[in-house]
Amino acid sequence: MRKNPLRELLNEGKATLSTRMVTLTPSIVEVIGLSGLFDFIEYLGEYGAWTLPDLENFARAVDQFPHMTSMMKVEREPRMFITQRALGAGIQNINFADCDSAEEAKQCIRYVLPMTPVDGGLQGCGMRRNVGYVLESGSEAWVKAMRDVIIEVMIESAEAVERMDEILSVKGIDMLHFGPCDYALTVGKIGQKGSPEMKRKQREVFEFAIKKGIRPRVVINGYEEAKEYFDMGVRDFCVGSDLGTLYRWCKSTGDKMMELFAKG
Repeated sequence: MRKNPLRELLNEGKATLSTRMVTLTPSIVEVIGLSGLFDFIEYLGEYGAWTLPDLENFARAVDQFPHMTSMMKVEREPRMFITQRALGAGIQNINFADCDSAEEAKQCIRYVLPMTPVDGGLQGCGMRRNVGYVLESGSEAWVKAMRDVIIEVMIESAEAVERMDEILSVKGIDMLHFGPCDYALTVGKIGQKGSPEMKRKQREVFEFAIKKGIRPRVVINGYEEAKEYFDMGVRDFCVGSDLGTLYRWCKSTGDKMMELFAKG
């Protein structure tokens, strides 16, 4: 079984750097890995178009880089199917979207853990890529690997914020992610995900998580945004995404070229 670099970093209390992908192009994974600077890539499975072989090829590309691991964002339904197939493909960590209650969070954790009497999970033996197909199915090494999965939950609704104390009290949650866009929708602030009010709410959520011993991970577009969160105590940063970074480069470069062309 492959070691989980993200689990090791969290166990050592170290900061982490990640980025996100909406596409599943292995060459993009390789470019990120070749930088040698990112600890993990989060695949936004809730938004991207993917097949089961795609997940395996994504994980294979990540596995070329011993310092790096992967995470998949899993939508509300069908959580159990996607979680178990993602882990089986070799993706080592899971971000659960739309966790609005402690009961939902507990169930998400059960989707990850093995079905031993100690763990009480729902993962059974399998013949998938993460166990070498036939080599370590149901082994002690596999059980440990499932226990080492980093579980992140999304707090992204008014309901979840109200229940945050009970949600973050659930044993097994490692990280928290605040979703300002969905939260803004649930409180009737349509299109205001970047407003000062949403930034204040995000700060409140992060500060509360830190007090509870849960690590908040923030998504930013560039280094310039990092300091305010670092000063707050945040140590887990997700910088950009493949499509977002490409768009911003195209827009910035294109605008400057149009200015040049306008001169004559």
